[in-house]
Amino acid sequence: MYPQDRLRPEDSLKFLARAIEGFHVGGKTALAWQGIRHNLAHREPLSLWGDGKAILPQWFTSRFPARYTARHLFSPQLPRGFGLQPLPETPDGVPDSEPERALLEMLSEVGVHQGVEEARNIMEGIRTIRTGRLAALLNHCQRVKVHLLCIRWAEELNLPWAAAIRAAAGNQHGQSHWSFRFKSGTTLNLN
Repeated sequence: MYPQDRLRPEDSLKFLARAIEGFHVGGKTALAWQGIRHNLAHREPLSLWGDGKAILPQWFTSRFPARYTARHLFSPQLPRGFGLQPLPETPDGVPDSEPERALLEMLSEVGVHQGVEEARNIMEGIRTIRTGRLAALLNHCQRVKVHLLCIRWAEELNLPWAAAIRAAAGNQHGQSHWSFRFKSGTTLNLN
């Protein structure tokens, strides 16, 4: 970079995608870039995902607030790159999570970097979804919390695809239970 040059986010993300295995834009950011959002925040951190541990370079984070996650959400049996593709307007761009994968990535962040109420509001805005794609991802999902949140909230929000996902997911986690206590003292229980 020369003095007075400005880095473009798209080029910087493509550079990182070449350097970090499995790198992609995911979670809440991928949903927002596809028009699925609840609130517009000023300089919302980018939600970036990858397969391996990595530290985003300071030159990048100082210009583009971001958070990198290397959490292995899906089993190794899920085909590499499943649910990832560049946005239609940037076919040679960095891979982005498709809405089904982005939803599960966002749900995995609930209680960590993602608020419960906002996640639920964003999910409520997802009226159409490819149920076969979401079912395939849920069947490879290794996080009980994500599985339970997706099915339970879809039913509570009366989303048109809730019954199809419940049927497709079956009883994969049996009588699973997940609890989380927030700093405020409130507890989220999922049965």
